[in-house]
Amino acid sequence: MPKTHVTMKVNGSEVERLAEPRTLLVHFLREQAQLTGTHIGCETSHCGACTIDIDGMSVKSCTMLAVQANGSEITTIEGMANVDGSLSALQEGFRMMHGLQCGFCTPGMIVRAHRLLQENPSPTETEIRAGISGNICRCTGYQNIVKAIQYAAAKINGVDYKEAAE
Repeated sequence: MPKTHVTMKVNGSEVERLAEPRTLLVHFLREQAQLTGTHIGCETSHCGACTIDIDGMSVKSCTMLAVQANGSEITTIEGMANVDGSLSALQEGFRMMHGLQCGFCTPGMIVRAHRLLQENPSPTETEIRAGISGNICRCTGYQNIVKAIQYAAAKINGVDYKEAAE
């Protein structure tokens, strides 16, 4: 099958490769761009493990072809850290609030939460739960993921995170 020239900006760097027109974006990122943080889960758009940020939107990269992303700006989990390499507020929140167990869903969950906080810097618990509803976690029960996002929102907004009494 003939290959198509694809160019995109991924985590701030230009990526230029040849790809078969049928190559899913998740496979392109993992195999061509060598960015393996984006996980392959269900490949049917149900789990959200492959969530990336593309042109300011959360997208499940198993539902998009690499050629469709030509000319786009993409952020993957590898692009979530601060410029100096330290953990972002979200990554720190997941660490401090125990928002992960096995870690399989974590890259997609963090990227989705990043977009959620871009769209709504001070979400309520209900808004967080709705915002991450397209991402499945089979380990945590979501409570600590919600706390991690609340922690990050507080840190980004310059206020102390106060965990609600249970």
